[in-house]
Amino acid sequence: MTAQIKVLEQSSFNEPDLIDSAKRGDKAAFKQLYQQHHRRVYALCFRITGQVALAEDATQDCFVTLWQKLPQFKGQSQFTTWLHTLSVNQALNSLKKHRSFWSRFVAAEIDVEAAQDEYEDLDKILVRLPERARIVFVLFALEGYKHEEIGQLMGIASGTSKAQYHRAQKLLAEMLG
Repeated sequence: MTAQIKVLEQSSFNEPDLIDSAKRGDKAAFKQLYQQHHRRVYALCFRITGQVALAEDATQDCFVTLWQKLPQFKGQSQFTTWLHTLSVNQALNSLKKHRSFWSRFVAAEIDVEAAQDEYEDLDKILVRLPERARIVFVLFALEGYKHEEIGQLMGIASGTSKAQYHRAQKLLAEMLG
């Protein structure tokens, strides 16, 4: 009965309370944070990686990293902003880690049906873009990053980011037109 009361009490916690509890090692609080945010994290990872398997791996790695780094969150920004940055970095790192020589020549198996959220149609089109153009487009157009920030994240010049964004726009216009 005590465990049931604890679960009921925790379900009424607001996010700052959940974060504080999770920082102290409360796995139930962390599970609630996961349940509140995993769909958005997965959707972002999928848009960046363009592959279901990589997005799933990146999402899992993101929450492992979140558990490890949660004590570093000081509340100076919104938790969702902090988690978003963590997710973008994890997706980019996962993409780099899993990229191989052969992946440039062999089309990846993409199971777009697994991406079941409100952006499913957009995701189906985005995965058809070349990798770098897709990443830049997602970060700039959908996530609101500036080209300078994208350049820093990807290790490219801001001008290259702008060029990739315009390339993505042109390709999307051709796909839709």
